[in-house]
Amino acid sequence: EVQLVESGGGLVQAGGSLRLTCAASGLTFADHTIGWFRLAPGKEREGISCLSSRDGGTYYADSVKGRFTISSDNAKNTISLQMNSLKPEDTAVYYCVRSDPLTYYSDYADFRRYDAWGQGTQVTVSS
Repeated sequence: EVQLVESGGGLVQAGGSLRLTCAASGLTFADHTIGWFRLAPGKEREGISCLSSRDGGTYYADSVKGRFTISSDNAKNTISLQMNSLKPEDTAVYYCVRSDPLTYYSDYADFRRYDAWGQGTQVTVSS
């Protein structure tokens, strides 16, 4: 059974930084797509960033490009999301997700492609 456990959320002021970490068990990182979605009140789920462990390909939503960086530690089965220059609109619950390898770039942002989700971690950015 695949389990994804997020950590690192919290409260930060606008312009600050946070680092989220997802610890995965029940799988090996090779041959998966692992990443992050977020859900804010009144908004739809948004694919933030994903990483293909097969070829190292990455995806970033336009809303976070240049501010967020995804990385993985295959030896520890963890992925991280470094979030810099945080804005109040980044406030959301952030979920770690997993899927089989994805073929099309547009698939990375489709939440239906992901079959395992963590419990989520709250990120709150104050203005």
